[in-house]
Order: sequence, then structure tokens, then C-alpha cells
Amino acid sequence: MERITVENLFARCAGIRCLVIGDLMLDEYLWGRADRISPEAPVQIVDVIREELRLGGAGNVVHNLAAFGVQVSVCSVVGDDQNGRELLGQFSHQRIDTQAVFQDSNRRTSRKTRVVAANQQIVRIDRESRDLLSVAFEQQLSDWITLHAGEYNVVVLSDYNKGVLTSKVIAAAVSAATMAAIPVLVDPKGIDYSRYAGATLLTPNRREAEAASGVAITDTVTLAQAASVIMSKTGLQHLLITRSEEGMSLFSKGGEVVHIPTVAREVFDVSGAGDTVLAAAALGIASGFSMAESARLANVAAGIAVGKLGTSIVTPQEIIDAVSHDHKDSHAKIKSLDVLSTLIEAEKNRGKRVVFTNGCFDLLHAGHVKYLQKARSLGDLLVLGLNSDASVRRLKGPKRPLIDQDERSHLLAALDCIDYVTIFEEDTPLELIAALKPYILAKGGDYALDGVVGREIVESYGGRVELINFVDGKSTTNIIEKILELYSAES
Repeated sequence: MERITVENLFARCAGIRCLVIGDLMLDEYLWGRADRISPEAPVQIVDVIREELRLGGAGNVVHNLAAFGVQVSVCSVVGDDQNGRELLGQFSHQRIDTQAVFQDSNRRTSRKTRVVAANQQIVRIDRESRDLLSVAFEQQLSDWITLHAGEYNVVVLSDYNKGVLTSKVIAAAVSAATMAAIPVLVDPKGIDYSRYAGATLLTPNRREAEAASGVAITDTVTLAQAASVIMSKTGLQHLLITRSEEGMSLFSKGGEVVHIPTVAREVFDVSGAGDTVLAAAALGIASGFSMAESARLANVAAGIAVGKLGTSIVTPQEIIDAVSHDHKDSHAKIKSLDVLSTLIEAEKNRGKRVVFTNGCFDLLHAGHVKYLQKARSLGDLLVLGLNSDASVRRLKGPKRPLIDQDERSHLLAALDCIDYVTIFEEDTPLELIAALKPYILAKGGDYALDGVVGREIVESYGGRVELINFVDGKSTTNIIEKILELYSAES
């Protein structure tokens, strides 16, 4: 998946309309410290430092779609209680359409409270209703869906088994969407997937797929068997089974299977990851992506979501950055100093040793590449400060550079050994070095240690300067002289 494809996708999100139907709930987080044991019982005491309310269940799917920039409407039933009003208030604050969220005075709005200390969930407290909708509200919901589902580009069913998605409501959604040739995506619950018959795509995780199919998934053979059972029961067009660290597998009615490897780099919390998968897949399908492309988009988004604690949204920029990182996109490596400073600070906080070097790099050649590879080997990532065109002219004369700064920066960013490129206007990189504070400052072996700009800064906080010898006979000047010699002789 290319960066430009994903950027274009998010650029047209505002024109996409999505209807989310399902179980709404509030996710409450109590963040604190747990460094004492209660004298009353052998349990931890949590000193609460911060409290937070987030949209949960189908609300997290809605929240993710809204963060993508999609026009999203939500359809559900909540209680006529404080939690219900809080939910509606959060939707209103984000300008999400709630005209189809009905309040039932006899129903309890679900609220899940998680107590978290030292990034570890201590306990979860559930206050919820699991009763099926009353006949009256079931009919009201079904009627609204039948009347309005055709107005959207995609319909999403987020089933948390709390009673909103009754068989009648599901049937109304699938029927109305099918009549309007609109795709229906479902995050299912329970073991009876025949309730979702006629849907376009189901997105169960491995455990859910095992329960629904009755097949223990241990390898790709049993995975395919489980998928076959589910698809035959439901008449599905597509089935996307999420498999945690093993990625995702997409099965299609025609027999095509696409296995997508995981892209998660660090896993902190898998809660809400399924919501992110559903939202991203819906976005892709509604925008005209193929099912496989939509699954890959969902996979990237899920890899980001599990790196966050609690139910969280994934932003377009995070997805764009993740795609760029995976494909070494040169655009993604070229940063302004302001942006780069923040990125490098985060890298250093993760224990990374930052190497910095700088230069004009006009007419990139093998000597440059060898030098940069050696510089990169000194630490965990390499930042290159590139002289601007004006800076090169002051240093090299009015006929240089031969290659302008935009081209030079992209050529350099395309090298695997370089992690970031930033262009500077000054004659020296002193300002860059002071801002980034690299662990190692690398320069060519033609410099004397005392003549390296920024040496005092780097050594002041315990860093060091490394001199790297150039490859003999490789230089931009030699290339220019050879070209002039050859072409002058010709003329």
C-alpha cells in the first residue's frame, strides 16, 4: 500500500457517509498508582490520579470513523439515564449525527470501568444491560433503518451482544442495504453467524471464528476449514479473520485467500482493536478500495491501535506515517527541524543512539553511500543535515549545486541507511546539532577533530565525534572533471 494512495483516500473522506448500528457504551478509565496493599484485605490500593470517559462498543467504531473524516451517523438504543445523556453529549461534541439513537427509560446504558495502574489494568467493573430490545424499540429501530439505510455508502453492524442487534434489526439492515447495493460489514458476536446472512463482510477474531465454526484453528489448513464452515452458513461474500500476532486472513466467495502479516510493532492493549479494523475496512470499501486493499488498510490501523492503552482512535496521519515507514517512502523521511526535534526526542526516550552527519551531497556517488553506511553503523538511526541550495552556493561557488535541494533530499532519503533528512540554510549545521543533540557526530576523515563544527556541544553532554575515511578517488569534483573532459574532447 503506497503513501500516495492512502493520502488520496483520506483527502476524499468528507464525501463518504457511513451508518453504524450497534451496542453503545461508555468506557471509563481510572488511572492511578498502586504502591500499597490494603490493611483491610490482601488487595492493592489504587490512588486515582486521572479519570477519563471514552466512547466504547459501537461508539468506538463511530469515533474512529469520525477521526478518519467520514460523515458518520449512529443508530442504537440507550437508556434514558445519566450515562445515556453522557454518551449523547460526547457524540454531539464531535458533531456526530445521533438522530437515530433512541432512549428507553426501562433500559440501562452500559458503562465499563477499568482501573489502570502502571499501564496495567487492575480490575474492570461492568454496569450494563444485556436484555434484547423491547418489541416497540426493535420496531422503531428497524423502521428507521429500512427508511434511511440507502442514504449511506456503507452500513456497519457492531455487535457487542448487549441486545440492540436483534435478528429483526440485523435483517432490516442487511435487506435495506442490499436493496440499495450498499455493502454491509459486521463485527459479530456469539456462535450463530446465520443471523448475519447476506452481509458483505464479517470480521471475527480467531477465538470467535473457532466458536462459530466449531473448528480449532491451529494452522492454515484448519483456518481455511473454519472459514469454509462460516461462509457456507452465512452466504457471505467475504470473511476477514483477525489472528493477533499472525496478522489477518481474507477469504472470498470465489475461493481467493489473502494472508496479511501483522504490522504491530509494540502491543500494549488489544481492547478496541476490532473496532478499528471494522472502521478502517468500512472506510476502504466505501471509498472504492478492493476488499484486499481494505483489509490491508485495516491491518495497518490495527497495528497502530494495539500500541495504545485502552479503546483509542487511530488518526489518518498515523496510518500515513505507518505506510510510509513500511515502504521507506522518501517523502516520509524529509522533515523540518521542528517536526524532527519531536521525533528524535521520542527516539532517544526509547533508548535509541542518534547519529548525525551533514553535507552538500551534490551528484550522489558510491563514496557518499559508503560514508553514510558507515555513519549509520555507529548508532541506531542516522539523521542527515543537508545544505540548502543557497548554502551550497556560498560554500562551493555560483555554479553549484548541480542538483537542487529537493532532488538531493529525495535521493538521500531513498537510501536505507538514512532515517531522516532535514535541510538547513546556514553555512554550518551548528543550530541543528544544538537542537537535536545527537549521541554521535560523524564527519569525513579529511577533517581534523578540532575543526568539526558542533564538537563542543556534542561532547558537553557525553556524546562523541567520529571521523570516517572517504573512498579514495570518489568525489563530485572528480565526476565533474571527467564529464567536462569527455564532452569537451567530443566537441
